[in-house]
Amino acid sequence: MTSPNRRKRNRLLLFAILGLGILSIIAVILVVILIINLLKPEPGGPQGPTTKSPSSSAPRPTAQPADCPDVQVIVVPGTWESNSNDDPYNPTANPESLMLKVSAPLSNEFDASRADVYTVPYIAEFRNPANLTDKQADYDVSRAEGTERTRAKIAEVAAKCALTNYVLMGFSQGAVIVGDIASEIGNGQGPVAQDLVLGVGLIADGRREPNQAQNAGPNPPGVGAEIALDILPIPGITLTGPRPGGFGELTDRTYSLCAPGDLICDAPTIANPIAAINKLMSAINNPVHAMYNTTVYWSDNGQPATVWMTDWARGVIDKAPFPKHE
Repeated sequence: MTSPNRRKRNRLLLFAILGLGILSIIAVILVVILIINLLKPEPGGPQGPTTKSPSSSAPRPTAQPADCPDVQVIVVPGTWESNSNDDPYNPTANPESLMLKVSAPLSNEFDASRADVYTVPYIAEFRNPANLTDKQADYDVSRAEGTERTRAKIAEVAAKCALTNYVLMGFSQGAVIVGDIASEIGNGQGPVAQDLVLGVGLIADGRREPNQAQNAGPNPPGVGAEIALDILPIPGITLTGPRPGGFGELTDRTYSLCAPGDLICDAPTIANPIAAINKLMSAINNPVHAMYNTTVYWSDNGQPATVWMTDWARGVIDKAPFPKHE
């Protein structure tokens, strides 16, 4: 016969297990709500390359057409920072776009023959599935268009300009798009040879894994929201988890910038629900994700992420080869 003390211990153990289960559910719900409220995360549609990258060792011409740039800079803005009809050379969809603070100085400094700065126009929306009145495009739709257009532009330049090198950059949803294509290239499945990509810059990458790329500034321990929440089925939002193979051969040329507390790139996993709840509650009123143009949450030697990225890209372009032109 079970003693009263044992029955009491069993009840306490049952309550503890149920409590942890409830905390886990609350943590998951809070993560989803906060990510949706931020509305500036990663994209969602699965993306699989359909062709193998051109080989880095394949024979190349000794010169390329005169109108080919030495460096093709590809910039992909974040959510609400672009639209499908925006001008890639004079983007006006959102004058406050974070990536415009990086691309505009580069466009002004370099002649287009040296560095052609192209901002990918795409939907850049993120429909809140919990709000039936939200008429924006689904995240999957936006991400798919951004990915297709980015990959197509790289392939277009590569087909004509065999000696042009590339710098790829993106923020938030744009960082996921750029990061995914960089992963394809680095693992031999992208639209251009690995050795032609001189650098990849990602700000607030929703598929970030600590120490998977080179780091500048803080290196918080969390992971991208797409990894933290990839077990959750959310309508219109396909969370794709970690990138298979990481950045491959581009690892040493890929830089990931993430501010501590930015739940897009520094999200807690659900393995520790108590820590997750504490982190989420402290971040609800903290607009970290929108502050990379300041030093409030991210800085490196006193510089905000936008200045760091601009200086880094400038240095990469300065050191880029000067292909011969016909």
